[in-house]
Amino acid sequence: QVRLVESGGGLVQPGGSLTLSCAATGTVPGVNSMAWYRLTPGKGREVVASMSSTGHRVYGDSVTGRFTISREVPNTVSLRMSSLKPEDTALYFCYLRSYSGDVSYWGQGTQVTVSS
Repeated sequence: QVRLVESGGGLVQPGGSLTLSCAATGTVPGVNSMAWYRLTPGKGREVVASMSSTGHRVYGDSVTGRFTISREVPNTVSLRMSSLKPEDTALYFCYLRSYSGDVSYWGQGTQVTVSS
């Protein structure tokens, strides 16, 4: 079993920056993809960014150019958010998908609020 624990959420002002981190523990498959999703009442769940274990990155249209996903530390994914907007306010979830067994895992979520 894999556990994903997010950290780094909080309150930031528009235009500010914030970095989220997620650590995966347990038996983590070697071939996988880790990602960040966010949930809002209006838009529902949307993908923010994802990164495979081979280094391939994909960003959601709304965050391209402002957010950067990285997996510099094994079994960890980070999301550096810059030029934050109020519409970035959401509950951010860490996600891991295993390509071996086609199983996925979700973190508990960390709240990001962008407001002045």
